[in-house]
Amino acid sequence: KMMQNVHLAPEADEDDLYSGYNDYNPTFDMEDLENDVAFQQAARTSHGRRPPLTGKIPGTSASRPLATGFGSKATLTSSMGRPVTGAVQDGVARPMTAVHAAGYTKTAMRGSSFDPLGQARGPAPPLEMKNSDGSEEKIRQLEKKVNELVEESCIANSCGDLKLALEKAKEAGRKERVLVRQREQIATSENINLDLTYSVLFNLASQYAANEMYAEALNTYQVIVKNKMFSSGGRLKVNMGNIYLKQRNYSKAIKFYRMALDQIPSAHKEMRIKIMQNIGVAFIKTGQYADAISSFEHIMSMSPNPMAGFNLILCYFALGNGEQMKKAFQKLIAVPLEVDCDDKYISPNDDPHTNLLIEAIKNDSLRQIERERKSMAEEYIMTAAKLIAPVIETSFAVGYDWCVEVVKASHYVELANDLEINKATTYLRQQDFNQALETLKMFEKKDSRVKSAAATNLSFLYYLENELAQATNYADLAVNSDRYNPAALTNKGNTVFANGDYEKAAEFYKEALRNDSSCTEALYNLGLTYKKLNRIDEALDCFLKLHAILRNSAQVLHQIANIYEIVEDPTQAIEWLLQLISVVPTDPHVLSKLGKLYDTEGDKSQAFHYYYESYRYFPSNIEVIEWLGAYYIDTQFCEKAIEYFERAALILPTQVKWQLMVASCYRRSGNYQKALEKYKVIHRKFPENVECLRFLVRLCTDMGLKEVQEYMTKLKKVEKLKEIREQRIKSGRDGSARSRREGNAGGDSGGTKGERLSAKLKVLPGTSEPYESSGSKEIGKERRHGKNASYMDPLGPQAERPKTAARKRTEEDDFADEELGEDLLPE
Repeated sequence: KMMQNVHLAPEADEDDLYSGYNDYNPTFDMEDLENDVAFQQAARTSHGRRPPLTGKIPGTSASRPLATGFGSKATLTSSMGRPVTGAVQDGVARPMTAVHAAGYTKTAMRGSSFDPLGQARGPAPPLEMKNSDGSEEKIRQLEKKVNELVEESCIANSCGDLKLALEKAKEAGRKERVLVRQREQIATSENINLDLTYSVLFNLASQYAANEMYAEALNTYQVIVKNKMFSSGGRLKVNMGNIYLKQRNYSKAIKFYRMALDQIPSAHKEMRIKIMQNIGVAFIKTGQYADAISSFEHIMSMSPNPMAGFNLILCYFALGNGEQMKKAFQKLIAVPLEVDCDDKYISPNDDPHTNLLIEAIKNDSLRQIERERKSMAEEYIMTAAKLIAPVIETSFAVGYDWCVEVVKASHYVELANDLEINKATTYLRQQDFNQALETLKMFEKKDSRVKSAAATNLSFLYYLENELAQATNYADLAVNSDRYNPAALTNKGNTVFANGDYEKAAEFYKEALRNDSSCTEALYNLGLTYKKLNRIDEALDCFLKLHAILRNSAQVLHQIANIYEIVEDPTQAIEWLLQLISVVPTDPHVLSKLGKLYDTEGDKSQAFHYYYESYRYFPSNIEVIEWLGAYYIDTQFCEKAIEYFERAALILPTQVKWQLMVASCYRRSGNYQKALEKYKVIHRKFPENVECLRFLVRLCTDMGLKEVQEYMTKLKKVEKLKEIREQRIKSGRDGSARSRREGNAGGDSGGTKGERLSAKLKVLPGTSEPYESSGSKEIGKERRHGKNASYMDPLGPQAERPKTAARKRTEEDDFADEELGEDLLPE
């Protein structure tokens, strides 16, 4: 029966390679499916709903024989006579493939289902949870936390929060010690993470140093350095040397630098050079210039750099060795910069790809480093030239010329012109203006950039000397040589401003700002120009922009406060003036301005505070003295007011007003004897003062003194003379009809002027009487009330009568026509 399905090929066809291709599996015979009972039953019922057979090929792991169209249930065989894939033979299914993962098992019995994915086994068991209570796991978590704290400490330091950085570093140190103890408990000390311990201690020492806790930083560094397990700990002696240098302990700094230098291998050339440079700086600090020179000479022979060359020049300058200064300057000039030339950043053609590349690298970080390195080298050279020029030759000019020639022969050719301009600037500092002008005029025939710079300086010099014509000429030359020079445009604007053409000046300042938005001089001058043009809002905008650039500029703060005062906003003016006194706390003008504003606002206590501070710094300001005296009189402290009025009398000894105030304060405070003595002194100095005589009469009467008659006689004479003068002035005014009309017009204008003058007089607080009261007005007032005029108390001298004439008139001398009484004749 087994051989029924075996087809043996005839011997004749043994070599036929293509035989058997016409044989096919009877399973695919679809011609007699209507008579196939199993197929029909499966089609009509759920008999056929079983796991699908792969690829519709019968027998994939099938354990039962299928009925065919021929009604047979024999085991399927291939066309070559071998069992079909999945056919059961001798109780064992033939595997689909040789791969074990396909679901085949050698021991599978008849009737087993095809399950390649192992779904019959059910869901996978849940993942096993980590044992968080394990010692190793705790140590790993703690180590992770320590690393995170060290990172957070470094980030806080880079952000400028030094206090937080130190706190994080301390916390990392505490947790690291706990970690070490836990490791020692469960294992040997060999398992301790030395790198973590080193990083924690190093970070802690760095944070201590950043917070200027130098003692703690040194102790922490000592812990690292003394631990032999840290192989590179000796290098940290450089950091310890830096701390000693900050503490100005230069001998210890040198000691630690040398110890660090001994422990750094010669392969680390750059590090050794930097340490030697620190040693040289420490020697300069201690005044050991010879030792410093040996360090810097070694650096310049091994790895020259501009800083070491400049320090070498300083050492030779301190020793006064002119020849060595020249050699050191030449070494400084010869230091290679290792900077690409500017031609690299100029596109050789119109290739868009090349242009994009050049634009990308034209201002990248590397290019910025190159610019900084070049500018620093140029600054060292310029400073060294200015330093050694006066001492290397017989005169300053000859020494500067030698420096210029050396620079011209080097790759710093463009610095030669700058040195020449600096030479002219030095002449200015030496007050040698003629030499400065001659030096600058040498540049008139040179290239445009240098010519513009020289002409700008010349224009400014002539502007300071108030020679506006020459200043204008050189300003025009500077602008024509370099239209994009903001300093030249600013100077041109200054000359136009001085000539009163404010609109045109504003245009030049605006052009300067378009060329260089950071030109603070042009912005400040533009604000002043807008103030002149009464464009207050635009002026305020300029000064606010300038304040954003120059935060602590006293001039800018004063201008902003002044503008707010102009627009009558005292609150804002006070706020900006308070910012101003934080910058210049001893400026008496600003303090008095604050006092005036507070007085206007009605805040007498704050006004007194700032007026008094102004008086302390500048006790000669009459306005401040007057206000303080009036304040003490208002508060009934006349004794304190005497000090201020006496100082005013010292400053203005020819004005009787202040001396009368002193005497009045004595009288008000009840010290009549001193008041009488003071009035007598005033009378001797000013014998025709009516107010003084009235008070003398009053005091002598009250005190019962015999001099009262004498003073009354003098008072009558002075009053009579005063009346005669007034009549003479009146008769001169009434000379003609024309002069009367002019006099009337002048009188009206004079009245207005008098009102303005009286409005300016300081009114005593609490009264309506000014310090300078009108004598005639007061006399008339007293007479109307039937009182004695000699009892008046105006607390001050009489005011001069305002000149009311519209034009100066020649007064007719009618004195000869007056008949004088015997009592008015001189004794």
